[in-house]
Amino acid sequence: MKAAGWFVAVALVAAGCQREQRKVIGVVPKSTAHIFWVAVESGVRAAAREFGVEVIWNGPPAETEYDRQIQIVDSLVARHVNGLAVAAAERKALVTPIERAMAAGIPVVVFDSGVDSTNYTSFVATNNYEAGQMAARTLAKLLGGRGKVAMVLHAPGSYSTMERERGFEDVLREEFPGIRIVARQFGMADRAKARAAAENMLAAHPDLDGLFASTEPSSSGAALALKSRNVAGKVRFVGFDFSAGMVEDLKAGVLDAMVVQDPYRMGYEVVRLLVEKLEGKNVPHRVDLHAQVVTRADWERPEIQRLLVPQLKAMEKR
Repeated sequence: MKAAGWFVAVALVAAGCQREQRKVIGVVPKSTAHIFWVAVESGVRAAAREFGVEVIWNGPPAETEYDRQIQIVDSLVARHVNGLAVAAAERKALVTPIERAMAAGIPVVVFDSGVDSTNYTSFVATNNYEAGQMAARTLAKLLGGRGKVAMVLHAPGSYSTMERERGFEDVLREEFPGIRIVARQFGMADRAKARAAAENMLAAHPDLDGLFASTEPSSSGAALALKSRNVAGKVRFVGFDFSAGMVEDLKAGVLDAMVVQDPYRMGYEVVRLLVEKLEGKNVPHRVDLHAQVVTRADWERPEIQRLLVPQLKAMEKR
């Protein structure tokens, strides 16, 4: 009995040591409120389970709370987490906190949205400029290469959305001279504000032919505006990202197309890269992910179902 008790005690101590040795990774999204970040978190949690690390997931309620995001990053650095991942809500404001983490010996993966610095371990994001180009070509095809369009932008200083908006504008200017952008307004990462912005532009331009929104809250708000003004289906509309409501709008013809990312994979890759770095492996300084256009006709394609349906189910559980 004494020997058995000794073996049990040793096993318990070993298990406790294993728990203590688990690496801790802090992941700071731009926000915890929007659907996109719910899907990112699902990928983060899946990778944490696979690689046996602990994750601290913490972000501000709104994407415009830059000071709060800085506080969260600084608190994780003070806690001496083993690795850190940050989706910068503002490309300049997060430079110093990220550099503080790197100076403290904490590897940092910047994800989704970049910063005005290259002092980080790796950068994982959708190729947003390319995604904006895809949106422009999709809308131009819907319009037959001619017409007036408006843009519901995200928020000033957000690198990822500025890149997709720049890609959209560059393609229209360079490839489709018959299409003119007549209005731009910010949705400020808020569905109600995006709806108001879209309604303002629709009222000012009753002959508007097309609309582009560069994020999920902007797209959801713009869809509400189109429906409230009874022009859904008349104004051709390309949105960005997805939600259950956007999928229903796509099926109903309110949305003509969605440019979708793979936020689940983004979250997974962030954790995988940090684990590999902590194991002493070399990791790439940049990892580009690619978006794709989804139309109503595409919805039943198996690859689209595999991409979106599991993420929609994860969102429903929240």
